Amino acid sequence: MTTANPERTRVRRFELPARPARLRLRRRLAHVVATESPVRPRSWFASLRAALDRPLTSYYLLLGASALLLTIGLIMVLSASSVYSYEHYHGDSYAVVRRQLVWVLIGLPLGWLASRLPHRLIRRLAYPGFSLSLVLLLLTAFLGVRINGNQNWLAVGPVQIQPSEIAKLAMVIWAAHIYANKERRLDSTHEIIVPVVPGMVLATGLVVLGNDLGTALVLVALLFGELWVVGAPRRFFMIMFSFVAVVLLALVATNAERLGRITNFTNPFNDYSGRGWQPAHGLYALSTGGLFGQGIGASQQKWGDLPEAHTDFIFAVLGEELGLAGTLLVVLLFLTIAFAALRIARHTADPFVRYTSFGIVVWLVGQMIINVGMVLALLPVIGIPLPLISYGGSSLLPSLVALGLLVGFARREPEAARALAQRRKLRSAGLSAR
Repeated sequence: MTTANPERTRVRRFELPARPARLRLRRRLAHVVATESPVRPRSWFASLRAALDRPLTSYYLLLGASALLLTIGLIMVLSASSVYSYEHYHGDSYAVVRRQLVWVLIGLPLGWLASRLPHRLIRRLAYPGFSLSLVLLLLTAFLGVRINGNQNWLAVGPVQIQPSEIAKLAMVIWAAHIYANKERRLDSTHEIIVPVVPGMVLATGLVVLGNDLGTALVLVALLFGELWVVGAPRRFFMIMFSFVAVVLLALVATNAERLGRITNFTNPFNDYSGRGWQPAHGLYALSTGGLFGQGIGASQQKWGDLPEAHTDFIFAVLGEELGLAGTLLVVLLFLTIAFAALRIARHTADPFVRYTSFGIVVWLVGQMIINVGMVLALLPVIGIPLPLISYGGSSLLPSLVALGLLVGFARREPEAARALAQRRKLRSAGLSAR
C-alpha cells in the first residue's frame, strides 16, 4: 500500500475548482456585487436626472444661482462704475460700489426674512402692499423726480426710490393671493378679470404717466403671465394684446424721443452721434470682448463713451471684460433660477405658491431678456436694469425679497422639509455624541 505524497496533497488543495464550479462561483460573486453595491447611472444624462430629482435640488439651485449673480453684480458694479465714481465723487473710485454693498447688506436680511415668513402672513400683506405701491406710484406721477426724461423717482428724505420696482413685487403677491382664493372659480372669465386686470392696468397707467415705458412693458408682461397661468381664454388674450399694441403705438407716435429710439434700434450707426450713441458703444463693448473677455477692469467703453455703464448697460461692460463665456454664464444662472422656480410651481399643491413662483419668473427672467435684447440692439433702449447685476437699491431689494420667497417655498416642499429636518436631527445627534 502506497502512501500519499504530502507535498502533492498540499498542491492539490490550492488548485482551482473545475470549470462548472468556477462558473457558479463567478455568477454568485456577480450577484453579490449587483445586490450589495449601489446602483450607478449608466450615463451622464441619468446622473443629471438623478441629481435633479433630489428633494433639495430647487433649494440649492436657487441659493447657488442667486449668490453667484449677486457676486458677479458686485464685481461688475465695481469695475463699470470706477471711472464714473472717480469723476463725480471727488476722486473716490469706490463710492458707487460701496453704496451697492450697503444695499446688499440691507437686502440679504430682508430676503432671509421673506424665506421664513409663513404663507398666511405673506398673503395678509397682499392688499396693503399693493395699495401702498399704488399710492407711491401716484405720488411719483405728480411729485416725482425727473431723471433722463423719466419721472419715475420719488424723493423720500435724502434717499430717492423707484416705486415701480416695489410695485412689481406687490403686484405678483397681490395677483397670486386673489387667484389662489378663486382657485375653484377660475373657469369663469369674469373671475379671472376682476379685480386683477383693472388693478394691474391702473398701476401700469401710473407708470406710463411718468414716461417710464420700459417698466410699463415689464408690468404688462407680468399681467399676461398671470393670465396665462390661470388659464384665460385665447380671445381675451387677443383683445388685451390688441389694446396694448394700440396704446404702445400711440405712446411712441406722440413722443419724438421714443419714436427715434424705435426707428434707430435695428441699426444704431445710422444716428451714431445722436440716439444711436449708447447702443452703438454697447455693441462695440460686446464685440471687443471675444470669447473670454479683456479681463476684469479692462473695459475701454466705461471711460466716458458708454452712458449708464454701471446701470442699464452693465451687460455690455460684462461682455467686454468677461467675454462670451461671462455673458452666457449670467444668462444660464437666470435660467437656473427659472428652472428651480417652475419646478416648485409644478410640484406644489398650494395655488398661492404656484402663482407667486410663476409671477417671479416672468418678472426677473422677462426683465433680463429685455435688458439683454436692449444691449444687443434687438430691442429699443428703454431703460431697464439687469436684475441683481445693475447698480441700484430700488431694483435690488425687491429682487432679493422675491428670491427669498422662492427659497422659502423650496424649503417648505414636503420632501425638502423632511430632508432638512433629518439633517438637523443628525447634527444634533453629532453634537450630543461629542
